[in-house]
Amino acid sequence: MSDAEQRERIEQLLSALRDENEALRGHAVASLGQMGMEALPHLIGMLEDEDALIREATTSAIVRIGPEAVEPLIEALREGEWSVREQAASALGKLKDPRGVEPLVKALKDRDGAVRTAAVWALERVGDPRAVPGLVEALGDSLVREDVARVLKKIGDVRAVDALIEGLNGNNWMVRRHAAEALGKIGDPRGVDSLIGALQDEDWLVRRNAAESLARLGDKRAVDPLLPLLEDENEMVQETVEGALSSLGWKPSEQT
Repeated sequence: MSDAEQRERIEQLLSALRDENEALRGHAVASLGQMGMEALPHLIGMLEDEDALIREATTSAIVRIGPEAVEPLIEALREGEWSVREQAASALGKLKDPRGVEPLVKALKDRDGAVRTAAVWALERVGDPRAVPGLVEALGDSLVREDVARVLKKIGDVRAVDALIEGLNGNNWMVRRHAAEALGKIGDPRGVDSLIGALQDEDWLVRRNAAESLARLGDKRAVDPLLPLLEDENEMVQETVEGALSSLGWKPSEQT
């Protein structure tokens, strides 16, 4: 295929990305992905399209290209158009390439909320502990803090403990839920006191997660604070507390 024929073929496939027929769009995504780096500059240009479906289809085609697309996507994270940065972050997450970690951490401070959200999602997909310091800092971002807490829970790195304790003591109930679970998963004893305090949280899932985490940490100081929750208004909390107390060696006959 000559260069002219190849350019014409790329243009045809790019046009097909806009077609209402889902099967035709899928074929275009696969074909453009197979064309590799020849198609990439054209695809990155289409990330500015006003139609979200077209942007997502374009991103899928870029991901099909594979590791070769990583460096151009990192460059695209510096583009002026927010939609390009958003989809570049999304693509880097799907590619799960470690080269994307540092640029995605920088994108956590992007001026556009959609880009920051995409960066958090991408870092979750990559799952690299190098992202932890940047994610901890992003807990201060009200737009993404709930997602960030979830990702920190998933990565499970001890460097997140202090920030998660702060989140557990904060005002955002969703962050408290994730933090209460994450502190048990990480297993650092620094979390015990805050988890004991969280047993009195107004949110039932915070109480449940805190009880479960205290059982994981295995600190018998949690036994007395757990006992009142045997009569919690929520049955799931009661059941979790029963299991937690059992794992900590408490027996019903010991109740006073």
